[in-house]
Amino acid sequence: RVISSKGWKNCAIWLEKKFKTYTPNVIVQEAPITTYDRKHHTLKNIIASFSAEKNNRVALFAHWDSRHIADHDTENQNSPILGANDGGSGVGVLIELARQFSKKNPKIGVDIILFDAEDYGQPENSNYPLMQDSWCLGSQYWSKNPHKQNYFARYGILLDMVGAKDATFRHEQISFYYGSSILQKVWRKANRLGFGKYFVFENAKQIVDDHLYVNQITGIPTIDIIEYDPATESNFNKHWHTHRDDMGNIDKETLNAVGQTVLDVVYHE
Repeated sequence: RVISSKGWKNCAIWLEKKFKTYTPNVIVQEAPITTYDRKHHTLKNIIASFSAEKNNRVALFAHWDSRHIADHDTENQNSPILGANDGGSGVGVLIELARQFSKKNPKIGVDIILFDAEDYGQPENSNYPLMQDSWCLGSQYWSKNPHKQNYFARYGILLDMVGAKDATFRHEQISFYYGSSILQKVWRKANRLGFGKYFVFENAKQIVDDHLYVNQITGIPTIDIIEYDPATESNFNKHWHTHRDDMGNIDKETLNAVGQTVLDVVYHE
C-alpha cells in the first residue's frame, strides 16, 4: 500500500467500494504532495460518514498506507513492508465498525477517516536534505482542508498498530495534553469491558502520529490508541517497520478489544 504503487491503487478502489456497502456517504479526497525524496504523488484520504446531516459528530481515524522501506529490518531495507499491524490493523477495525454502524446507527454522527501517506516519513539515514513534518502527510492535508467546510467533531480517536498479540496501550503524551478526558473515558470503558490487560493506566512518551496534526491544526481533541512497549528501543513492537509486520503477528483478541471499546464509546454518546 505504498503511495502510487499498484497495490495502493487497488486498495484505494477496494476500500471505497467496501465502505459504500455500509454508507452512501463516501468521499475520496485527493491532493498533490511532494515527499522527502522529491517524488510527486497524489494522496488519497478515504472518508466514510454516517448520519452526515448531524452536527454532533465523532471522528475515527487510521492510516491506510504502508511504509515504503523496511528501515528497522536487518535485510532488504529498501523494500516496502506489508504493514499488517502498522496501518492495516486500524483500518480493519474501522471497517468492522462501519459494518456495525450500518446495522445500528449511533445517536451521533460518525466520520471514519483513513489517512494516506502517514508512513512515508524521512528515515534517519536519509541522504536527502531534512524535510520538516515529512510524516503524516495525509492528516496534515485533511486538517488544513477538511472534507466539509467548517467541519468539526467533538473529539477524535486514532487507531494505529492495534493488532499485535498482547499489545498494550498507554496514555500517550500528546493525547494526554489535548484530550485527557477522552483518554480517561476510553480507558475506563475498556477496563469495564474486561480489556484491562490491553488498556493500561500508565503514561507513555509522546509519539508523532496523525493525531498531532489533527489536534494542532483543527482543534479537534484527538487521542491515539497505539501500541507502546517500554521494553523496546523504539517503544513499538519488535516487528515495527520490518518485513515481519505481516498477518502472522495479528491477533483477533487484540483487534476485538480495541473494536469493542471504541464501538461502546460511540454508542454511548
